[in-house]
Amino acid sequence: MTAKFIHRCTHVLDKDATIAFYERALGFHVVREIGPEDGSWSNTFMANDDAPFELELTWNRGRTEPYDNGGKDTHIAFAVDDYDAYHALHEDMGCIIRENPAMGLYFIADPEGQWIEILPS
Repeated sequence: MTAKFIHRCTHVLDKDATIAFYERALGFHVVREIGPEDGSWSNTFMANDDAPFELELTWNRGRTEPYDNGGKDTHIAFAVDDYDAYHALHEDMGCIIRENPAMGLYFIADPEGQWIEILPS
C-alpha cells in the first residue's frame, strides 16, 4: 500500500490576488482549473517544479466572509535554496508576519491570511 500527498486545499475570497501572491512569493504557476460552466465556483491548482504537491485554491462566487482555513497554527512549509534572497523578496512584498531567528525560520501570510513557514534547505 502507498499514499502520496497530492494537494492542500485552501478557500479564498480573492482568487486573482492569491494566485499572484503564490506566483511571486514561491514561484508557483496555475496548472489547471476546474469548475462548472455557470462559474459559481472554481478549483485552481498551482504547482512549482520543486514542490511535491499542489495547492488547490477553492473560490465560491458570492462569498464575502473570510474562511476559517484552520487558524494560524495550520500552515504549509517550504525549504528554500537561497534563504536570504527569499527573505529579501518577502520583506519587499510586506508579507512576513513572524520571524524566529533562533530557530532560523520565518512565516509569511498569503492574501487570505494562510501562514507559510520558510526554512533554509
